[in-house]
Amino acid sequence: MADTDKTQAVKLKDEGNNAQREGRFQDAVGNYTDAIKLDPSNHVLYSNRSAAYANLKQYEKALEDAETTVKLKPDWSKGYSRKGTALQFLKRYEDAKAVYTEGLKIEPNSDAFKKGIEDCETELSASTAGANPMSNPFTMPGVEAKLLADPDTREWLKDPSYQMLLASLKKDPNSIGMRLQDPRVMKTLSVLLGVDLKLAADADMADDTKTSSAPKQQKPKEPEKMETEEKNLDPNKKKALDLKNEGNAAYKKKEFDTAIDLYSQAIELDPEEMTFLTNRAAVYFEKKDYDACRKDCLKATEVGRENKAPFKNIAKAFGRIGNAYLKEKDYKEALEYFKKSLTEHRSDDILKKKQECERTLKELERKAYINPELSLEEKNKGNEFYQKADFPNALKCYDEAIKRNPDDAKIYSNRAATYNKLLEFNRAVKDADECIRLDPQFIKGYIHKGRNLMAMKQWAQAQSALQKGLDVDSSNQEAMNMLITCRQEINKNPEEVKKRAMADPEVQAIMSDPGMRMILEQMSQNPGAIQNHMSNPDIARKLYKLQDAGIIQFR
Repeated sequence: MADTDKTQAVKLKDEGNNAQREGRFQDAVGNYTDAIKLDPSNHVLYSNRSAAYANLKQYEKALEDAETTVKLKPDWSKGYSRKGTALQFLKRYEDAKAVYTEGLKIEPNSDAFKKGIEDCETELSASTAGANPMSNPFTMPGVEAKLLADPDTREWLKDPSYQMLLASLKKDPNSIGMRLQDPRVMKTLSVLLGVDLKLAADADMADDTKTSSAPKQQKPKEPEKMETEEKNLDPNKKKALDLKNEGNAAYKKKEFDTAIDLYSQAIELDPEEMTFLTNRAAVYFEKKDYDACRKDCLKATEVGRENKAPFKNIAKAFGRIGNAYLKEKDYKEALEYFKKSLTEHRSDDILKKKQECERTLKELERKAYINPELSLEEKNKGNEFYQKADFPNALKCYDEAIKRNPDDAKIYSNRAATYNKLLEFNRAVKDADECIRLDPQFIKGYIHKGRNLMAMKQWAQAQSALQKGLDVDSSNQEAMNMLITCRQEINKNPEEVKKRAMADPEVQAIMSDPGMRMILEQMSQNPGAIQNHMSNPDIARKLYKLQDAGIIQFR
């Protein structure tokens, strides 16, 4: 290999490294590929391209390059690291573990290889446990997160003896049965498996979102046992339970005032039972008396804590408070109480509502920040910085302008021009697309998209963007000149253009779809068939994607 080729290969590798650091992974792949053509025996180039493919989530290609790296340089530990990583992403944990073990022979003190082996073993044991969670619940995924979510186990995690207990149970699941006398083990199992192994469940009323549903029914007790319990039960408590049952029946019939009266009598007879309060709160919720609902639920949590009620019941009270605030669109308060509920007991329904509140608050905050006047000020400041070639500060101003007015297409156009100056071509294309979406008649959006695609040598996609721009303004000379350049480049090497297009994962997926291949074959035999296919939005989108990539032409 000539010295000039080697020098150029090193230069391309450095450009690829810079692109990786800046998050431009597709550009990095292009740089490394060009370098490999000049220096195909350089193992470092394949290793670096493997990393870029992994960042693009193209793990099969990452694995292929990693294998080439190992083949070229079998005594270089980085090759095994790349290969193991790719195999892990492909969920081939046994193979990945074997590769990391090979790497450890070359670099015995590598923490990365040791950690890789440990992670693979964890995944393998988790998959085994997944088939039968009871085989060893202490090796299931997310053990620590579940224990942190429960107030009891969260406190125990601070105790070294508890940590040792967990480690022992994880290592030797057969010892679980011998340790059940330790109350911490039973509680931990309940948390991990999501069931109350003490069978201490309380039959509270239906969820607030299901008004017409009947209250949950407790499993009937054995007659002899019930008779004994009733004999030992305090008369007031027994009468309170009867009133609660009558209240539940009234609630089911939507006789809400009657239900409130019955629950109130039960509360007077047995003020230590929190479910009477939460049931009455549910009725207030249906009557849209949200203040009364929250008041009863707060009182219920106090009563519950004083009388050691199940965490699930306390969580339900906090969740009902959150629902009441949610009905009033007080998302901030609702979020706080949903969080409190989840600290007591995890519920998928409450978790979803918490996440919905977070999204809503974020969107409200975004909308509250919008101010077109301040946006214009920032845009003008950005224009001044741009004229002075101070592109980093121009970018900051355009960022702020977009936050203040995210529907102004011209700001995205200006920011796209700035990204171009900073050689951030992918981001510039993304801004150009947003500009076009907001204002399809704004020619600059198409010009910015075409210019930056040309910078990335994506000639077919650039040609398509510029042609669409000329459909908007056929007299635009700048777009016309750029389009001529694209066509010249495509004519120079049409196969290279198609090769670049086929590197796009979306194009690969379309071309591998048997249905799409049949449509393309039909179109080649009967060009008039395109009109029928374009009536299907999904097929039309895929055909336009192939056109943009330069794979097909149907203008």
